[in-house]
Amino acid sequence: MGFKCGIVGLPNVGKSTLFNALTQTAAAQAANYPFCTIEPNVGDVAVPDERLDQLARIGGSAQIIPTRLTFVDIAGLVRGAATGEGLGNQFLGNIREVDAIAHVVRCFEDGDVTHVEGRIDPIADIETIETELMLADLDSLERRVAALEKKARGADKEAKETLELVQRALVLLREGKPARLTDVSADEAKRFGMLQLLTAKPVLYVCNVEEASAGAGNGYSTKVMERARQEGAVAVVVSAKIESEIAVLPAVEQKDYLEAIELSEPGLNRIIRAGYQLLDLVTYFTVGPKEARAWTITRNTRAPQAAGVIHSDFEKGFIRSETIAFADYVAYAGEAGARDAGKLRLEGKEYVVADGDVLHFRFAN
Repeated sequence: MGFKCGIVGLPNVGKSTLFNALTQTAAAQAANYPFCTIEPNVGDVAVPDERLDQLARIGGSAQIIPTRLTFVDIAGLVRGAATGEGLGNQFLGNIREVDAIAHVVRCFEDGDVTHVEGRIDPIADIETIETELMLADLDSLERRVAALEKKARGADKEAKETLELVQRALVLLREGKPARLTDVSADEAKRFGMLQLLTAKPVLYVCNVEEASAGAGNGYSTKVMERARQEGAVAVVVSAKIESEIAVLPAVEQKDYLEAIELSEPGLNRIIRAGYQLLDLVTYFTVGPKEARAWTITRNTRAPQAAGVIHSDFEKGFIRSETIAFADYVAYAGEAGARDAGKLRLEGKEYVVADGDVLHFRFAN
């Protein structure tokens, strides 16, 4: 499953610096003026997973292929974006195309880096962005009401159900609350998603702090963490400047660099874990002599649909999956040992794939 995360925020908060670090490229221009990013830059990053390396060693795999995440660097929003200020309409359209929002918040002071509103206040910054997204959603939904009401009066069941969702979301938006707080049942989730509401997308707050606060954060990031807790959102602390320095180092030197500044891992790892938590994703593996590979699916995915992530034919012709838990694969030194120990299970169409499962799919052509 693809994971597409849009990096948003006010101008000059460190979005492009973070993007460059995440993707280990210089594709996005990081400069000290608004709108240095005009077109969204897209970059894929490999998801680091120590389990995959272990499986490859045990399985004697010639190649290791991690799962990947996609990040989109979206140009900075400004107050009034919902009515077209800055390059608002274009930017808002880019946000609609992502699965989740990584909201970069400036949590550092630096007189050499100007703030578009002339002050350092991360909560106010969050509210500025959220307000613009809510205004855009409000406008989008209000434009649909008349047509939906007309269809609903004509006994159009789908229109009636959609109208009910729209009205529920409008109540919240008019109260200044994001659409993700709308009470939506499991049966309604797909229809609600089709509304493409900006504030319905899950949010990850990325607190961009100065280098000295990369480990424990600072007073600004503490406020953002509390805000995230109240919202039921996710927040992480990183220093985009440190991440950009780590990104250009050879892998062997990155560990020494991190140890020198008393960090246990790159901020990228924390962002990925937070992203997984945000979208409720899990990983399963396939292991063979040619390659060991990680695959990402949503939690509670059944085996046929998990197989479909590899190829649609696997899902269509699914017969069963040979399944070994990660811990058993390691404990018994691979597939043969796990099989001999009775730890290889044959699972059918109703099996819900667990995080870390090592799978081999049987299917009919």
